Amino acid sequence: MQDPRTSIDPLELAALIASRVCHDIISPVGAITNGLEVLDEERDESMREFAMDLIRRSAAQASAKLQFARLAFGASGGAGAEIDMQEAGRCAAALLERDKAELDWQVTAGMLPKGEAKLLMNLLILAANTVARGGVVHVNASRDGQETVIRLVAEGDRAKLSAGVGEVLTAGAMPNPLDAHAVQPLYAAMLANEAGMSITLSEEEDRVIIGARSTT
Repeated sequence: MQDPRTSIDPLELAALIASRVCHDIISPVGAITNGLEVLDEERDESMREFAMDLIRRSAAQASAKLQFARLAFGASGGAGAEIDMQEAGRCAAALLERDKAELDWQVTAGMLPKGEAKLLMNLLILAANTVARGGVVHVNASRDGQETVIRLVAEGDRAKLSAGVGEVLTAGAMPNPLDAHAVQPLYAAMLANEAGMSITLSEEEDRVIIGARSTT
């Protein structure tokens, strides 16, 4: 029986992912625009310095989001490529640097097949979203022969998966409604299916555990 999560129209999937990426970078790009407008109109040195600081921080944030999106959603490395996990760790650290979630990157695999690396990055986003009030996301990934094991533990005040995410990741459910926000777990589930990996979830008090393991 076909997994309903794979039945989405490719054009719709591409549009939703593009919307998701645009949504993530609109805020910092908008802040850069605002900062430039202040520089054009303001002569007070303290305000100009404030605007320059805003531009610097927002540009760094936009760059971090785009570099992460290139690994999580893009075709980085080409077909059949492997992804350097040190580079992935740097991108992940830059992404979370200004978020409330701290990153504990304990990935022992030096390289991962592109599909598995993309899955890891997408699961990281979902894990970080569970600790919006602040916390730590522990990321582990190891590879032994052809088997890859991924484990993410998000710990923080009221850490919890959003409603419906678990069903999409593990039970073959389609998000309802399917929009730019809901495409994240859907895409992660599709990546796991393509990579021959199964996803497991566990929720405890102030703790969410997301795992993925090769099934072939």
